[in-house]
Amino acid sequence: MDAPKPADKGTPERFDEILVRLRSLVERLEGGNLPLEDGLRFFEEGMELCKRGAEILDKAEKRVEILLSASGEKPRTAPFDAETGSRRDE
Repeated sequence: MDAPKPADKGTPERFDEILVRLRSLVERLEGGNLPLEDGLRFFEEGMELCKRGAEILDKAEKRVEILLSASGEKPRTAPFDAETGSRRDE
């Protein structure tokens, strides 16, 4: 199996592309048998991808809130609870 290639920092990535790349890195890291340097490099890349993915999600949430407020709707967002898989206000 070929080692994942580092993400191209100059190319804007879509959220779904980030998820695919993250899954690839996680599979590789969980598979073990990696030299320490490769494992650290993959982990570092994964952390950067997580950061970029979170930024994309934040921008999308803000766009939704703007669209809802422009239509007269009140935004109904709530923090997500990862343990239950639902919004905390439900």
